Amino acid sequence: MQQIADIFQDKKQDKKPVKQAPAYQWQDFALKIIKDLAVPGFKRNSVFKICKDLDKNFVEKCLDDTKELAEGREQWKYFFKLIGQKNDNNPEVQKS
Repeated sequence: MQQIADIFQDKKQDKKPVKQAPAYQWQDFALKIIKDLAVPGFKRNSVFKICKDLDKNFVEKCLDDTKELAEGREQWKYFFKLIGQKNDNNPEVQKS
């Protein structure tokens, strides 16, 4: 016969961590960019800020250009360079 403590211990071991879905679309988009470009940990917050503050079409264009023009592990640097240059040239890309 099992002890009550053993029953509760078994239930604790059966629990798996629940992964929460992003609350906003821009968060999901940022996670996609982080994965696709292998963005290092110290720059991930910047990707979230870009996706939150800038127009999605603009960010998608920069992502597409990065994938087309940059190669290797340093794609994320090129992405940030494009965001900076295009954002400086076109201040209308801010979300309304």
